[in-house]
Amino acid sequence: MLLTLTTTHHPATDLGHLLVKHPDRTHTFDVPVGTAHVFYPEAGERRCTAALLLDVDPAKLAAQGRGRGRHSATTPETFTLGRYVNDRQYAASSLLASALSRVFRSALRGESRDRPELAGTAIPLEVRVPVLRCRGGADVAVRLFTPLGWAVTATAVPLDEAYPEWGDSRYVDLALTGTLRVADALNHLYVLLPVLDDAKHYWVAPDEVDKLLRAGAGWLGDHPERALIARRYLAHRRALAGAALERLAAQRPVDEPTADDDVDEVPARAGGARASLAARRRTAVHAALVAAGAHRVLDLGCGGGTLLATLIGDRRFTEIVGTDVSAQALASAARRLRLDRLPERQRDRVTLRQSALTYRDDRLRGYDAAVLMEVVEHVDPPRLPALEDSVFGYARPTTVVVTTPNVEHNVRYEGLTPGAFRHPDHRFEWSRAEFADWVRRVCATYGYTAASSGVGDDDPEVGAPTQLAVFTRI
Repeated sequence: MLLTLTTTHHPATDLGHLLVKHPDRTHTFDVPVGTAHVFYPEAGERRCTAALLLDVDPAKLAAQGRGRGRHSATTPETFTLGRYVNDRQYAASSLLASALSRVFRSALRGESRDRPELAGTAIPLEVRVPVLRCRGGADVAVRLFTPLGWAVTATAVPLDEAYPEWGDSRYVDLALTGTLRVADALNHLYVLLPVLDDAKHYWVAPDEVDKLLRAGAGWLGDHPERALIARRYLAHRRALAGAALERLAAQRPVDEPTADDDVDEVPARAGGARASLAARRRTAVHAALVAAGAHRVLDLGCGGGTLLATLIGDRRFTEIVGTDVSAQALASAARRLRLDRLPERQRDRVTLRQSALTYRDDRLRGYDAAVLMEVVEHVDPPRLPALEDSVFGYARPTTVVVTTPNVEHNVRYEGLTPGAFRHPDHRFEWSRAEFADWVRRVCATYGYTAASSGVGDDDPEVGAPTQLAVFTRI
């Protein structure tokens, strides 16, 4: 199985210092299931690629006794030759993640004796994993890597190119591009490769929780799919996943969780390709801001910055401010927007600020419009009046656009337990009548009028999956 890491940072050969592997040599390591090789297919000043090739020994793998054994997330290969006839030699999995941690140990910790400053710097990176077992399809890879600042291309590998009618296999060809620290990139891969495969090749013990939190430091706590990541990484052992999520929750700010604006909150419906509700929300919010004639816009609870990226592309918005209570989310937004690489005229239009929506903030007054996209449902109901006061009562933008889930639509999502919310961080979800009551109360209290609509396919029985209201100050 193969993984490549490429940079165009100048000089690109500095990648060798960051990985602590000289580009002029081939490096070989014995690992429990075979042999790992690190080599450089290209090593120039403008472009440098490091490759990790894991040569799995089937006999060693079988001797472990758990190619997909107990506490694995999928069915073990229990047939007679299952330990010998499998995809473990060829498809990226926890085997590759373990090899990565073995051969790039210093790089994972962000340490470089020769280039310490560069180790802490985000540089342009490209990652390629040509064969990756991806349970749930290519969309799962997009959902997991996009919030971390990666541009993701996950192409399903056909069962047989000569017979396209056979359809796609369970594998994807994964390509990632982004501007990140090398340590962050390696830790993302270390955690998410086995998560995508949804299996571990070894016994999952309680110390795996510490490994997950250590590798996920700085990004997992704010990831919109952290519950899925914890479950899969810990082989669906509920006690361990629960302990990991509790420890992550204890590390997060208490005022206001990060909004889930990057991905849809629930599994895809059966019988067809997944429509991106998140993208349709962004389109609807953008259209509402344009219709309102707004030029100076606040994205309150901006999370990873997906809406900000949309707004930057429209020159009608002359000043764009993203706020979030989480410094980590703001850092993720800065990486996504590539603020350090934007032309000066574009960069001057964008500001990121740390701010809690339940407290009045003088810096947020005087704007044409504010957006609360998938934010209010993350606030504890007793604290909603404080949010209403700070936004509608104190900041008082001319227009406020709010989106939130329609809980009635949840019955249309297969796999969502009755009574469960779409996202583990939601504190409530409103029905259409409840949302309408809240909109009327806010209008009456703070002097606004409002128009409401739905986002997504409108179901005649339960309505659209997302509710949208546009408030206009009287």
